[in-house]
Amino acid sequence: MIGQAYNSPMVDAPGQGAATSPLLETKLYIPKWRPGLVSRPRLIERLDQGIERKLTLVSAPAGFGKTTLLAEWLAATPASERATGWVSLDQSDNDPALFWAYFITALQTMRSGVGGNALSLLHSPQPPPIESVLTTLINEINAIEDDFALILDDYHVVDAQPVHSAIAFLLDHLPPQMHLVIASRSDPPLPLARLRGRGESIELRASDLRFAPDEAAAFLNEVMGLDLSAADVAALETRTEGWIAGLQLAALSMRGREDVSGFIKAFAGDDRYIVDYLVEEVLQRQPERVRSFLLQTSILDRLSGPLCDAVTDQGEGKGRLEALERGNLFVVPLDDKRQWYRYHHLFADVLRAHAMEEQPDRVPILHRRASEWYEHNGLPADAIRHALAGEDFERAAGLMEPVGRPMMFTGGQETMLGWLKALPDALVGSRPVLSGIYAWVLLHTGQVDAIEPRLRDAERWLETTSDTSEEQEPPLVEMVVVDEEEFRSLPGMIAAVRAARAGAVGDVPGTAEYARRALELLPEGDHLLRGVATALLALAYLTSGDLDAAYGIFADGMASLKLGGDIQHNTSGAYILADIRMAQGRLHEAVATYQQSLQLAMEQGEPVPRGTADMYVGLSELQREHDDLEAATQLLLKSKELGERAAAPDWQHRRCAALAQIKEAQGDLDGALDLLDEAERLYYRTPVPDLRPIAALKTRIRVAQGRLTEALGWVRERGLSVDDDLSYIREFEHVTLARVLIARYRSDRADRSIDEAMGLLERLRKAAEEGGRTGSVIEILVQQALAHEAQDDLPSALEPLERALSLAEPLTGREVEILRLVAAGMRNQEIAEQLFISLSTVKRHIANAYGKLGVSHRTEAVARANELNLL
Repeated sequence: MIGQAYNSPMVDAPGQGAATSPLLETKLYIPKWRPGLVSRPRLIERLDQGIERKLTLVSAPAGFGKTTLLAEWLAATPASERATGWVSLDQSDNDPALFWAYFITALQTMRSGVGGNALSLLHSPQPPPIESVLTTLINEINAIEDDFALILDDYHVVDAQPVHSAIAFLLDHLPPQMHLVIASRSDPPLPLARLRGRGESIELRASDLRFAPDEAAAFLNEVMGLDLSAADVAALETRTEGWIAGLQLAALSMRGREDVSGFIKAFAGDDRYIVDYLVEEVLQRQPERVRSFLLQTSILDRLSGPLCDAVTDQGEGKGRLEALERGNLFVVPLDDKRQWYRYHHLFADVLRAHAMEEQPDRVPILHRRASEWYEHNGLPADAIRHALAGEDFERAAGLMEPVGRPMMFTGGQETMLGWLKALPDALVGSRPVLSGIYAWVLLHTGQVDAIEPRLRDAERWLETTSDTSEEQEPPLVEMVVVDEEEFRSLPGMIAAVRAARAGAVGDVPGTAEYARRALELLPEGDHLLRGVATALLALAYLTSGDLDAAYGIFADGMASLKLGGDIQHNTSGAYILADIRMAQGRLHEAVATYQQSLQLAMEQGEPVPRGTADMYVGLSELQREHDDLEAATQLLLKSKELGERAAAPDWQHRRCAALAQIKEAQGDLDGALDLLDEAERLYYRTPVPDLRPIAALKTRIRVAQGRLTEALGWVRERGLSVDDDLSYIREFEHVTLARVLIARYRSDRADRSIDEAMGLLERLRKAAEEGGRTGSVIEILVQQALAHEAQDDLPSALEPLERALSLAEPLTGREVEILRLVAAGMRNQEIAEQLFISLSTVKRHIANAYGKLGVSHRTEAVARANELNLL
């Protein structure tokens, strides 16, 4: 709801305008198996058998041919028979948002649009728990009819527990048409024993992948072009124990040697020793220019001709890469055009070690060249990564600052946080804009307690620049600012961060105070941050129960976001405006708000703006209020259909809760509870106040089921009492408490229970009337009627029931007539005399009219009636 939509190619991440990025293409590129390689039919058969299970794990150390085997498996099955996606993982994928963005983008290579809603959730300013994202994704995958597989290669680089936990969750709920393949150097921390015990996985390990003697002979003599005797092949296979990388390195080392048998006898030992020995042999046999090229470019995760030229400060990079591939020198193509390559990981590791050993002073220079190339080619993430690798922290900080704001709002917070933590504290402290960005990403990664020191670092420089006294001593270090526009917005940004922090911890006064300060400080042209601050201020008003102020201010916030180009949040925020109108009992205006928002969304075309699905949830709730359950259900189905492409972060939670209330109205109380359990699991806290807590909704259903003990347990757990101070944020819970007390009276007939319920309801009614919350007034009046009915006092029950029914209807002719007389300045007694009705009748009509208009005074009523053209 709050934040900005960001679609710049500056941040090279999937799903954010980088769909054509060459690096994205290499991440999702499916390696090609060359027919001239050694075929492994016995392993292909094993992989085919595993397709009927949830997981295939290919786990073996480096150099056992995991990637090559999977490429052959895909080549053996036509794409028309089984679609397959591929993700080549690297260290950056420890950011859960990036990991799942690549995961979903790989799915979209097989089925366009799938995962669109889940991707939206990932890129939202406040992403929900990953289980919510995955639940959404799983629902979208269920719409795919054909079987498919997704391969995660190099999974061992992932050490982020949130990613492992999420994969485990996915495997537990994996749709039957999906198959997951994981290739890793080590067993991932997943529930492998459980999957194995249930027959839901198949595993291929080093013992399976080792070359058998006949495979080793075919590889050495046919693929590598040697002419070894059976004895030499057997000796080499024994020395390497069928380890494919060892055989390949040995073959490269033996080219041109006369005493091959002697060479084979000369090395032995474990894998690491063999690699070091053989790579050294391979390097020594290369011309000096090739050797230099290999060592200098070893710092790169991906290689292209122009990039290699920049790093080596030479030409012919493209030609050298092609020659290395032809020579089987551990170069792996990453696209069909042969523009991007990578070194085999094992080979690259040893090359880097040699580079550090031989040229330690030169490695930082190479990283800087790579960083400059990436920067000039519009790939700041890689530019920053190489600057950090080369410990050029000043350069890295300078690159981070311009991309800070977009990454603050688009799910890149974890990556930015990792970069910032890699910088020396003193350097960050000298850069006020970067300190502000640091505070923001800490907020959005849940590290609330760490925010304030970073804000103080930023403020220190603001105080320095504002103090022009001659006596002031110069700072020990100089302030560094790269983005002057961001620096001008910094005071307001700091206040906005503090407002959001206050909202995150439930500090309503603090939220309002800092949001107001942000609006005073932010430049008029900073529409996005002003929109954020305005929306936060509105939510503070909403939490405190001032609905009119909340509505007007929130509408201003949405208009500001729209001016800043953020149509997405302008659309998704409409449901808050409509919810306010529903609370005021102004249902027709709520409908109009949803319809106007839907019209705006439709005008945007494809892709449908995020939040559009929420509009249908809201319209469904309104239809349920009118007891049209069929229409309400159809609108939720429409929401679910759209939700696969366009929904706000908390859409799933709202949709489940809305469907649960339909089930309740249909009498399916168990089904309603199941849905509320799901909604509770999907819920996550946002700055939007939780005015109808799921636990309270579940308690109401338990009351209807006669499960009074559980309902009373909820009351104790929440610490609710009829003597509590009343507030809008807990109004729904207190009305629920009254329902529980009425139910207890029906059970034990204890006068205290009903007296407490009646007293609480009367206090609640007066508070709701004063706050203009007609929707609450209607519900409270119905509960008052039920309290009288529980005491067998039907005549007393009719009065609040009749008033509730009257409030629920549009303005009657008599009410409009009386409003016109009020507008003419007549007093109540004068109106009664002119219309020949009693004074009490006039007062009742006026009270009903005030409730329907959502006002509490004559002047407000006249103004509101004029707005609606009633007078």
